[in-house]
Amino acid sequence: MRSTLHTTVNTVDAVRNIGILAHVDAGKTTVTERILYLAGAVHKRGEVHDGTTVTDFDPQERDRGITIFAAAVSCEWAGHRVNLIDTPGHVDFADEVERSLRVLDGAVAVFDAVAGVEPQSESVWRQADRHGVPRIAFVNKLDRAGADLDAAAASIRERLGTVPLVVQLPIGREDAFTGVVDLVRPRALVWTDGADGFAVEPVPEELADEVRERRRRLMEAVAELHPGALEEFCEHSELSEATLTAALRDLTHGGEAVVVLCGSAYRNRGVEPLLDAVAAYLPSPLDVPAVRGEHAGAVEERTADTQGPFAGLVFKVASTATGRLTSLRVYSGTLRRGDTVLDAGTGRTERIGRILRVQAGRHTEVDRALAGDIVAVVGPKAARAGATLCAPDRPLVLEPPTAAAPVVSVAVEARSRADTERLASALARLVEEDPSLAVRTDPETGQTVLSGMGELHLEVAVERIRREHGLALNSGRPQVSYREAPAGAVRGFVYRHVKQDGGAGQFAQVVIDVEVLDDAGSAGGADLVFGSAVVGGGVPREYVRAVEAGCRDALAEGPLGGHPVTGVRVTLTDGATHVKDSSEPAFRTAGRFALREALRTAGTVLLEPVAEVTATVPADTVGGVLGDLAARRGRVTGQSVRSGAAVVTALVPLAELFGYASGLRGRTQGRGSFTSRPDGYAPAPRGTGGTGRTGSLG
Repeated sequence: MRSTLHTTVNTVDAVRNIGILAHVDAGKTTVTERILYLAGAVHKRGEVHDGTTVTDFDPQERDRGITIFAAAVSCEWAGHRVNLIDTPGHVDFADEVERSLRVLDGAVAVFDAVAGVEPQSESVWRQADRHGVPRIAFVNKLDRAGADLDAAAASIRERLGTVPLVVQLPIGREDAFTGVVDLVRPRALVWTDGADGFAVEPVPEELADEVRERRRRLMEAVAELHPGALEEFCEHSELSEATLTAALRDLTHGGEAVVVLCGSAYRNRGVEPLLDAVAAYLPSPLDVPAVRGEHAGAVEERTADTQGPFAGLVFKVASTATGRLTSLRVYSGTLRRGDTVLDAGTGRTERIGRILRVQAGRHTEVDRALAGDIVAVVGPKAARAGATLCAPDRPLVLEPPTAAAPVVSVAVEARSRADTERLASALARLVEEDPSLAVRTDPETGQTVLSGMGELHLEVAVERIRREHGLALNSGRPQVSYREAPAGAVRGFVYRHVKQDGGAGQFAQVVIDVEVLDDAGSAGGADLVFGSAVVGGGVPREYVRAVEAGCRDALAEGPLGGHPVTGVRVTLTDGATHVKDSSEPAFRTAGRFALREALRTAGTVLLEPVAEVTATVPADTVGGVLGDLAARRGRVTGQSVRSGAAVVTALVPLAELFGYASGLRGRTQGRGSFTSRPDGYAPAPRGTGGTGRTGSLG
């Protein structure tokens, strides 16, 4: 079945805002392409290897054969509007995933039927957990040699800590995979090469016993997790189709379990049932909690009410041939062409010139966007990713997505002095579009330093400047970004800030305890945990926040090498004020210098970024691979065998991974591959890091 439905969906409960999440090369872009084709949004199937996909429309994506930028597309299926974001699978572009998850209501996690849960699969799953995004799973590539649905489901249980509820049984194995049996509504769905759609047939006789057993196990698993289903199961010893479907939906929404489907997107098998599952099990904007924002210090909630005050969150900004596109999720109200909206963070008003329903690189203009919609708008000139656009008379600031701190830096310069200003402008635009990039000027060398999430991330950024702005660049050797952490605790550290230079004076005295956080350097660990134990009014409440702000200011440069400081617990225990000269700026200054001097007293240790590396190599090359990891200061954490290949997992300093891809290919005669993901920070050997200079240009 291929949809040719092009009706207009005007009800919020018929909207599904979903993302496609996966490890690189699991097939998520192919899944997206098949969804668009089956939904009638495109008339020809795009292929990654041919560079003809809708969502991988950037030249670099087509050259490299990977997704780099999150791409939004919209289509309709069975009376539902599906707003879909195809997210990158490579770890260097995890910030694109983070910003996408912030505005999604559900997701489809795509897994390779041979590899199961891979490292980046686990990372994006944890990101979705943090945002509370319900998911269903699609085990792809069932036509590959070694494909095993049960093994993939077991890896979901073991590595992701959730209950997989497998609702399909494959018909045929590997090359002979032709269809699936639907266990919820027992029937066979069979696809034929070269034909659109599938045939609905009775369950094959040779599978009948296994289907009964698996359906029984599915009902038992659902009854264990869902009270309503348990009651019916105890009474009738089975579940009706309606009860089973409703229970699967409830369990998906609550995150207690994940519905697992299967297929082969490349061979056009299993995608229609996946779309049906998106409509049946994933939530609409009305099913998710009301979004919360802040106005005038008070928390306010907004529901997905089309008649409410408008509020939307910007999650992506891009410059295109049609102008500056601002992608946003409408959380409440209705946005119309010509409306004036407020950027709640800056206080600037913007006019909405056009509203576009996006098809990655193509767009369809619409007159309005309703609560629950994901659209792009043309008109806002200054809104950045994370900004809240809202009704001017009902301001609200929504919590923006969290941007990860860059871990790799490279020095860049224009080859021609005449292009220096153009380079500065290009870098400013790049950072505006990608908040996970940062630009600074090195105070000692005067170099312009571009920082990002990894070597590939920076390669892509530099290539964008060359292609889009026609600039010839020199770039230095990539360098990692180090951190510092307290070497010990300091208690009762007193700092007094006094300034008298005519006019109003400044006075603030603070007493702080400084400790090391237990998770200092760990992935997701906090930079600063601040608390106040002041009793008796030594520091008035309004000044406590100023002290915290000053402590955060002090984290920018550590005493050891000027690196950012992480893993600090600060407790304000006492202080003193002056009746005339105390103020919030004075206490902010006191907090900054108090923590800075306390860290000098305690001393700091240098931390370097560490990555978890998973290398898949031929068994006869394992010895050389292990030796190379040891030479790179790697610590092996696991070894296993998967589909005849050896899989080695190790923790390796990020600085030692530059050039690892070519080294691994050389040691394995081109047959080895690896993936990596950030794993926090670890103490660096003495003499590492220095001042963090980014190397010579060339």
